[in-house]
Amino acid sequence: MADVTLPSLGESVTEGIITQWFKKVGDAVARDEPLFEVSTDKVDSELPSPVAGVLTQILAQEGDTVQTGARVAVIDESGAPGGVPGVADAPRASDAQSTPPTAPSSRGSTSDDGASGVIVSPVVRRILADGGVEPSTLRGTGPGGSITRRDAERAVLDGPTEEFVVAISNGRRRMGQHMAVSIQTTPHGFVAIEVDAAIFARLDAVGRTTRDGVEVSDETLVSLAAVRALAEFEYLNASFTQDELVIHRSVNLGLVRAVADDGMLVPVVHAAAGLTLRALARRVSELDERVSSRRLTTDDLMGGTFTVIGAPSAHSLWTEPIIIQPQVAVLSLGAVRVVPVVVTAGGEPSVAVGRRIVLGLSFDHRVCEPAAAAQYLERVAELLAGLDVEGER
Repeated sequence: MADVTLPSLGESVTEGIITQWFKKVGDAVARDEPLFEVSTDKVDSELPSPVAGVLTQILAQEGDTVQTGARVAVIDESGAPGGVPGVADAPRASDAQSTPPTAPSSRGSTSDDGASGVIVSPVVRRILADGGVEPSTLRGTGPGGSITRRDAERAVLDGPTEEFVVAISNGRRRMGQHMAVSIQTTPHGFVAIEVDAAIFARLDAVGRTTRDGVEVSDETLVSLAAVRALAEFEYLNASFTQDELVIHRSVNLGLVRAVADDGMLVPVVHAAAGLTLRALARRVSELDERVSSRRLTTDDLMGGTFTVIGAPSAHSLWTEPIIIQPQVAVLSLGAVRVVPVVVTAGGEPSVAVGRRIVLGLSFDHRVCEPAAAAQYLERVAELLAGLDVEGER
C-alpha cells in the first residue's frame, strides 16, 4: 500500500482545499496520472499519482481543507481495478483506532463563487442561481455551516435581507496575515516623486503593441526602467534572512495582480534584468494570461526579489504599498495624468499641456533612508525618459 499525501504547494502555503477527485475508489491509476485537484490561496493545481495501482481509500473528500503532508488517499500497488474487497470512500470503523486521522482539518468551499467558506451542493447551487441569490449572502443551518435545500428555498422565497455575514476567503485571510507580519517586522518608509511622463506620449505615437503583437502597458514601461535602475541600487534587490541582508544578482520581478473577490497574487518574471521592452511585455502578457485562466504554477509565484504595483485605477495618484516579505522594497505607480505644466522657452515661462506620473517606493529602513530611496526613484525617472521605445518595441 502507498500513501498519497498533500505535497508542499509553495512558499507560505500550509494547506489546500480538495476541489475535485478525478478517480473513484476501485479505479486503476497510472503513475503521474492526474489524481485530484487542490486549491490554495495562490493557485489551483492538478496533482499526479505518485505510484501506479488501484485507489483503495479516499481520506479527504471534495471540500475538505487539508494540511500539507497529510494523507489524502491510499493506493494498492498490486490491486486489480474494481475488485478490491471491503473498499470504501473513507477508512473503515475498525481502522479508526489503529490509523489516526490525518487528512481533513476543516471544511472548505465547494461552491463556484470561490473559497468563501460556504458549503453548497449542486442542487442547492442551482436553486440559488435560478433565484438570483448569492451563496455568500446566506448563513447555512446545516452541518459545518452548509446551506441546506430548505435554506436555499427560503432565501429565494424571502429575497435578500438588509444585512448578511460574508466569510473571509482563504486568499484574503492569507494576504492579511502576510501583510500584518510585514508591518510588525519591517520598519517601513515611503517616498514619492512626480516625474515627467512624456515617454508615454512617444509610446502612443509609435504604437502600444510590440512587433510580436503584444500590448505594452504603462506598468511594463516603468518596470523596465525600475529593473535597470536596480543595477545601481543593488541593496534594494535583496532579502532579509534573520539579521543578514542577502543581495540578489538576478532580478526576479514581482507584479501585483488583483484577483476578484480573493485578494491578490504576485506572479514573478524571473531573470528580468537584461530583457528588452519587447521581451518583458511578452513575459508579462504570458503571466497575465495564466492569472486570468487560473493556470499559474507554484514556480510562477516563487522567488520574487523586487515588486512593482501598478495604478489601482485611472484616477489613482499614488499607492503606499506594504513590502512583501522577505523583500526590502516595492515600487508603486500612480496613473499617468494629462496636466498643465510650466515650461520655459527663451527664458520666458509659459503653461503647456504635459503628462505626469507619481512614482512611490516603500522601503525597509534597515536597508536605506528616504534620501537614498528618492535617488533610486530619480534614476528610474531618468531611465524611463531615455527609453528607446521604437527600437525596443
